[in-house]
Amino acid sequence: MREKSAAECKQMPGVIAPVVDLTRCEGKGDCMEVCPENVFEIRRIDEADYRGLDLMHRLKLRVHGMKVAYTPNAHACRSCGLCVTACPERAIKLARTA
Repeated sequence: MREKSAAECKQMPGVIAPVVDLTRCEGKGDCMEVCPENVFEIRRIDEADYRGLDLMHRLKLRVHGMKVAYTPNAHACRSCGLCVTACPERAIKLARTA
């Protein structure tokens, strides 16, 4: 897959941000690899997020090593959509920020 340049991205930073569905994410890191703006990190799920999941999704996370994608640099997203396309679990959507 060809990487997009900053000029090809659709938005200025901060208008659109990726939202990760923690019930679907398996922490494989495809989003992190393709993101030209370094928006993502893969790490152990936060305890509060883990407790907010139902039993089925808690078990699924354990099978996948308790790792998920977080977006500490969501403000840098330029809405290129590479993360959405790269995610095999379809766990990422782009949404307008408040």
